[in-house]
Amino acid sequence: MKKVLITGIFGQDGAFLAKRLLSQGFRVFGLARRGGSIKSDRLRYFGILDDVEIKNSEIIDFSSILKLLEEIKPDVIFNLAAQSFVQDSFINPWMTSNINYFGVLNLYEAIRFLKLDCKVYQASTSEMYGKTIDDVQTEKSPFNPQSPYGISKLAAHHLGVIYRETYKLKISNGILFNHESELRGREFVTRKITSQLVEVKNESRDFVLLGNLNAVRDWGYAADYVKAIEMMNFSEVNDDFVVATNNITSVREFFKKSAELLDFKPIFSGNNAEEICTDKKTNKVIMKIDKNYYRPLEVDYLRGDYSKINSTLGWKPETSVDEMIEKMVSFDLENYNKNIYFI
Repeated sequence: MKKVLITGIFGQDGAFLAKRLLSQGFRVFGLARRGGSIKSDRLRYFGILDDVEIKNSEIIDFSSILKLLEEIKPDVIFNLAAQSFVQDSFINPWMTSNINYFGVLNLYEAIRFLKLDCKVYQASTSEMYGKTIDDVQTEKSPFNPQSPYGISKLAAHHLGVIYRETYKLKISNGILFNHESELRGREFVTRKITSQLVEVKNESRDFVLLGNLNAVRDWGYAADYVKAIEMMNFSEVNDDFVVATNNITSVREFFKKSAELLDFKPIFSGNNAEEICTDKKTNKVIMKIDKNYYRPLEVDYLRGDYSKINSTLGWKPETSVDEMIEKMVSFDLENYNKNIYFI
């Protein structure tokens, strides 16, 4: 039975991945921070919490991660641990760098020190592209990060390339574009939109507060993307791959699609920070702009080209953005009175 270690197992991707691997008969270990609270709701929701072997460790402590790898001797590692909220990286840049870069350095050094022959997946991000030059971003597009989060992830990305080429570690970097699901935390804009619109629908909230409606993203469904990272780590190829849909949707469009699924008739008016959205049926304001949700440096446009992973590994997205939004809205409607949500 192959042993798999998933750091960040309590997040959206970690839960989807653990479910897939357990169903295939793998022995799955999950890393939990020492002294930290275990956010196990996603694993519990899937009914797999008791099937995952949780180990207490700390990725930013080299001796701790060394001891963990020496104990488990994993065949495959998925490093999904991260401070992944861009806005928070401006508030906590040191913590972001410690987890997102130095944690990865500790992991690679521990593997090298122990001479482990294991495959490693490192979660890179489209935020590394930042202020884009190309209309579509590929593995060869220039990086220009616009946040401490993007910088920390880019440093870890380059580190993986260096350790792969210098020490022959079996590392693949997955440059995942925005991917969402009903398991996403409510601090992220997509889940904020769907969950809060359901509250507006049920009259427990007046309206949704958002930031830059013009921001455009290539949004995919997390369960599809987890299949991609699994394919990367179980192939013979060690390389960097963009995982995306090559389709784009603005925050405004995402809000509109979500509102229409809830039988609102959204009408936008005003400009910039004065823009609002009104429900034509009731003439009620259902969305306003709050400048506090603007990033200090905005990333306006991201669109990925998944041609390489498609031609190399055969992966392609299966779920459209409309289908993804419908899944998220349906989940929030179904669970509105059950107090089921994820952080």
